[in-house]
Amino acid sequence: MVDLVIRNVNVLDGSGSEAFEADVEIDDGRIRTVGTAGAADREIDGEGAYLAPGFIDTHSHDDGAFFRHPGMEFKLAQGVTTVVAGNCGFSAIPADPDADSATASGGILAGLEGEFVDLAGYYAEALKREPAINNMMLVGHNTVRALTMGMDEREPTGAELETMRGHVRRALEQGACGFSTGLIYRPGRWSRTDEVVELAKVAKPFEALYTTHMRNEGDRLLEAVEETLLIGRESGVHVHISHHKSAGRPNWGKVKDSLARVDEALATGQRVTLDVYPYTAGSGRMIEYFDLENPSRTLAEVIRIASCPAFREFEGRMLVDIAKEQGIDVTEAVKMILTAPRGDRTICIQFIIDEADVETNLAYRDMMVGSDGIPDLRGQPHPRLFGTFPRVLGHYVRERATLTLEEAVRRMTSLSAETFGLVDRGRIREGFWADLVLFNPETVRDTATYDDPKREPEGIELVVVNGQVAFDAGTHTRVGSGRMLRYRRSAFGDAQ
Repeated sequence: MVDLVIRNVNVLDGSGSEAFEADVEIDDGRIRTVGTAGAADREIDGEGAYLAPGFIDTHSHDDGAFFRHPGMEFKLAQGVTTVVAGNCGFSAIPADPDADSATASGGILAGLEGEFVDLAGYYAEALKREPAINNMMLVGHNTVRALTMGMDEREPTGAELETMRGHVRRALEQGACGFSTGLIYRPGRWSRTDEVVELAKVAKPFEALYTTHMRNEGDRLLEAVEETLLIGRESGVHVHISHHKSAGRPNWGKVKDSLARVDEALATGQRVTLDVYPYTAGSGRMIEYFDLENPSRTLAEVIRIASCPAFREFEGRMLVDIAKEQGIDVTEAVKMILTAPRGDRTICIQFIIDEADVETNLAYRDMMVGSDGIPDLRGQPHPRLFGTFPRVLGHYVRERATLTLEEAVRRMTSLSAETFGLVDRGRIREGFWADLVLFNPETVRDTATYDDPKREPEGIELVVVNGQVAFDAGTHTRVGSGRMLRYRRSAFGDAQ
């Protein structure tokens, strides 16, 4: 007798093929049978709903969330069973337990605790919290640079570059899936292309990825794409472009040119992949987007405050409304917030993306999905933290027909698993780990909004993580069956 059977479901196996009727047997954490099931210790009638592999969030900032929110409710309720963390150059590792982990990240990695210094230590500490979902990690350039050089605005010395190489190599040896950069952020923005190439080269022997928040996503988008492709060619590694977009109204439509350039690179045999979030607003650390000597009025006028330790009363409000209430110009409001104590920890939401560009991205073949959510639950976060994957299924599949259900599931499961080196995950296949989501394609939808962002979606009926029921009819079971994953290897703590 097996542990669990899910009967009477339409199986979307993650391959992109049409759904088929079947039962699924699960035993000892893995899928035993897809077809006709026998008896089990627990049986669930799917009542004709659709069963897919658990969704994989290719772009998260959940490094600290595994410590602060190990139940990971905001991801689990979406059907997400695995995240890739350590993005945009900000990763929990390497670490100095005596240093402030927010030096480079400005609070994006908030919640980290413990005496760990490397990936193995981080994974061991995270598992003590009994996480609800799985985690795969990248090692971040901003973190590595800040640990090695502080926030110095200069090139590294030869010794410093070798120290950074050592940090990246150790993380990859311990199972990180790649090296990430955030070249729009400090201190990464002060690095030259050759520095990034040298660090990305460390990933080549591991056949790991170079993932990047490019140096520019607006008026110099195409130049940034060229730099990204150059880094990939010079280092010989697979390039992954994070949250592909064209930011700012004057730049809307450029994603077509950017994707065309990616197509040209692919035609030469270069390995390039991308992900996108399905919203017209971005979000991040506000101080990174403004020159305090001359704040951009255009940008300030489309800013909403998500999290603001200096002025909690501003959270959830547009900057133009705050400025009006304070009787000051909107650019002065920028200065007031960012120069206040802990003002540099302010997280903002920027309405800078064209809906047509979102659809262009989602229609592009092999475009993966990443939430890019920042898990600061004290404020009013971007709704993508709670709604990304149901939004793709509800709005862009069912309502807009931008892509088919089968293709959306493939992009959010098997394609992501193969790209980021998740072993035996991303498909409903005998022998694979039982990471599964049961949902109703006719009702699934995101309910999180900018005004009410911390709402769980509808239409997600059941989520199984490593064979254990983690979410059932709206209830988080707290079973804590998540694992810490290693690139193209068994999970942390398992035999090699």
